[in-house]
Amino acid sequence: MITSVLVANRGEIACRVFRTCRAAGIRTVAVYADADAGALHTRAADTAVRLPGAAPSDTYLRGDLIVRAALTAGADAVHPGYGFLSENPGFARRVLDAGLTWIGPSPEAIEAMASKTRAKELMGVEPLREVTEADLPVLVKAAAGGGGRGMRVVRRLADLDAALDGARAEARGAFGDGEVFVEPYLEDGRHVEVQILADTHGTVWVLGTRDCSLQRRHQKVIEEAPAPGLPPELTASLHEMAVRAARAVGYTGAGTVEFLVAAGDAHFLEMNTRLQVEHPVTEAVYGVDLVALQIRVAEGHALDEAPPPARGHAVEARLYAEDPARDWAPQTGTLHRLAVPGGIRLDSGFTDGDEIGVHYDPMLAKAVAHAPTRAEAVRALAGALERAAVHGPPTNRDLLVRSLRHEEFTTARMDTGFYGRHLAELTEPAPDPLAPLAAALADAHGRSRFGGFRNLPSRPQTKRYLLAGEETEVRYHHTRAGLAADGVRVVHADAALVVLEADGVRRTFEVARYGDEIHVNADRLTALPRFPEAAAQHAPGSLLAPMPGTVVRVAEGLTEGSAVEAGQPLLWLEAMKMEHRISAPASGTLSALHAAPGRQVTVGALLAVVQPAP
Repeated sequence: MITSVLVANRGEIACRVFRTCRAAGIRTVAVYADADAGALHTRAADTAVRLPGAAPSDTYLRGDLIVRAALTAGADAVHPGYGFLSENPGFARRVLDAGLTWIGPSPEAIEAMASKTRAKELMGVEPLREVTEADLPVLVKAAAGGGGRGMRVVRRLADLDAALDGARAEARGAFGDGEVFVEPYLEDGRHVEVQILADTHGTVWVLGTRDCSLQRRHQKVIEEAPAPGLPPELTASLHEMAVRAARAVGYTGAGTVEFLVAAGDAHFLEMNTRLQVEHPVTEAVYGVDLVALQIRVAEGHALDEAPPPARGHAVEARLYAEDPARDWAPQTGTLHRLAVPGGIRLDSGFTDGDEIGVHYDPMLAKAVAHAPTRAEAVRALAGALERAAVHGPPTNRDLLVRSLRHEEFTTARMDTGFYGRHLAELTEPAPDPLAPLAAALADAHGRSRFGGFRNLPSRPQTKRYLLAGEETEVRYHHTRAGLAADGVRVVHADAALVVLEADGVRRTFEVARYGDEIHVNADRLTALPRFPEAAAQHAPGSLLAPMPGTVVRVAEGLTEGSAVEAGQPLLWLEAMKMEHRISAPASGTLSALHAAPGRQVTVGALLAVVQPAP
């Protein structure tokens, strides 16, 4: 019987496993890198063991350190979570060799399926050995791991070598394995997967399908169960192939078989020999706890002959600290508050006041709605996210709400090209025009009506804000009856709540301020000084770091004085486990190069200067 579980992971998935363990009376052990010393998963565990360092290669990818931590802390089992070493057969063997229980499939099953190249061969699918013009477009893909890392779409043969190098580097940093392969890139299909669960007694459960077609950078954003609109015969075929894959390797535990459905046909992609990020939608539909079932299987218990019946529909949205309008640039800072209305399951690795750093994935939380029908689940999730308090750095919250309400999604006609077609409209700024006034009135509440000997009560007060990239100025004034503003009636104003009436419509604004950062309902504003400050001067053609991160590569042969072309990749930043390309803004000459591999930079740091050609 398992009595103490170490989770060889961090963040949201570690917290989620701990929740099930606590309910079962199982003690919990966390491991943490230095950057995670104050993280929620570190605080939530009964025991926590430090892994010195910050980079994944020094910490969460060090199987020897993790096994030693389990033995030191007295754990008798290891749960791998997802990502990092979760699909590493060598790590599974190391755990078993140490006399610990491995909560996952056998190392042999992982070895057969965790490498996507070997999995395809097992399922009768051959990867491309040599790429020609006729094969384009193709997808370069990491053989290990998942989460969209180590993947590049190639549409020109001239770009293939660079894509291979970039994918290898990213995969090596994320999974400790730089093997990549090339396969045909099927555009605009649906990403459909099948959840399975198998025990050591020969029983294999099929827990239905999931649709994960809404993706950015090959990483899922919105998932749902069951996959809507699939013909019964196609669903049956997907189920059969998933069971065949499991039985082919003697699979045990939870796993997912992924397919791309295009033109009515299912194309095998890979088998993930672990728990998926999107497992909560399956749990909601089938009324099960997959982590609890993983533990039962690891203890040798038999599953029932058949799984519980499916009930209703579930939809999950991943909330990321990122700016979709700026090439999904990850964001850092303090998460001041995260609260979603009741009735929504929220799985998160953060609590109010936690810092969002640069070292790991920018996912803040997963919000899940379950309802009798798909339409009800989608509506509930969109409404909850719209009303949620997400105070901190910019997030993809607005994108999620708009995606869930987009006609292509509500009618289940989405595919993996959804954001390629609709990103511009989904990220078009649509701030509330009354948000700056509400912020100003909340700030003015309780201040002296005279505000200083130069300001008479009758004179209008002004405040300036940055909202959706635009500066805006609002005016209000003090009266004997309280605060007032032109064009609206101020029904109520205090530091946290403002009620305004305009054209006979009364609206409520919840206001929260953290220094110069102000949140008014779903809008995020920055308070500006009353008088504009002189802006920092940068030479034309300056390339500034769009995010904090580490310079991992500079284009080969690039030096000061090099001639560059507009759009030419100059250097690459790594932030939150993803590489971000910095390209020349114009054709010209590289007049300055301040970036070097290994250099850590902050937002706005000067990386290089391109002197445009005359």
